[in-house]
Amino acid sequence: MKIPKQFRSFRINKDEDGYHAGVEDISLDDLNEGDVTIRVAWSSVNYKDALAATGKGRILRKFPLTGGIDVAGTVLESKSDRFVKGDPVLTTGCNLSESRDGGYSEFLRLDGNWVVPLPDGLTLREAMGLGTAGFTAALCLWHMEINGQTPAAGPIVVTGASGGVGSIAVDLLTTAGYEVHAISGKLDQWAHLETLGARQCISSKDLYWGEGLLETTRWAGAIDTIGGDMLNGLTRVIQPFGNIASCGMAGGIGLNTSVMPFIIRGINLLGINSALTPMDVRKSIWDRLADQWKPAHLDMIIQNETDLDGLPEVFTTILESKSTGRTVVSINPA
Repeated sequence: MKIPKQFRSFRINKDEDGYHAGVEDISLDDLNEGDVTIRVAWSSVNYKDALAATGKGRILRKFPLTGGIDVAGTVLESKSDRFVKGDPVLTTGCNLSESRDGGYSEFLRLDGNWVVPLPDGLTLREAMGLGTAGFTAALCLWHMEINGQTPAAGPIVVTGASGGVGSIAVDLLTTAGYEVHAISGKLDQWAHLETLGARQCISSKDLYWGEGLLETTRWAGAIDTIGGDMLNGLTRVIQPFGNIASCGMAGGIGLNTSVMPFIIRGINLLGINSALTPMDVRKSIWDRLADQWKPAHLDMIIQNETDLDGLPEVFTTILESKSTGRTVVSINPA
């Protein structure tokens, strides 16, 4: 197909009228350069997307830009020797909707070095149901296992378990053979988390970590999407040589802990940067997500679907902490 002269894109602007965002008709010349042009089929909504589109977080480094840190679609034109017309592809992170145009557009140009071939075992919609959230959850487990984490060591706890990263982590860990415990303040989501595989659900409102620098151990490892006091507490209750994968800061950026858990118990605090993960690791993670780590209940985790016009309402829901699961964005689904 030919790329139309005008097509729809969710653009984020900051100009003399202030910060504003919405659907606009643009042309290919309005987008960043790139050696791979795709017809976008699906995107997704992440917390970072809501911050970027509303201006509540300093995400964008230039204006205007198209929003959306995730994208999946089909190659229309390629100057890259890695792709040909018709290839199904995806990209997550890689500075999309920061310094480059993102996935909330009917067409998009990308740097071929950032593009991942869609692996067998995933549809384009499923890939965006996973998106940055699923990739982050899988990257957490990848780092943990590099550092010796095994199912035999004991249960893994997931914080913020009802959110996008958290719910996928619960399902993914269960699929990978781990016993999973879930921490969530949304009690109405506990039955859903148990369906995804959580053996135990714990209210974040009822947590008491104790006052000691080291407390009685409770878990062999953790995937923490919250940060702040939650992460501080976790460091004191992880078993010797266990791992904490830190991938979120909804609870704050501070960390008030001591060196005791790291020196006396030898635990590992692993920082997770999904946006700038090298391509060889990125491809390996996506291959696992399409195969042995593919969440068994992905269709349940994808709880919402919207189009470009419905994005502002979704952003509001996310920023008010009323969202659950994952939201995919239908752009050119056929």
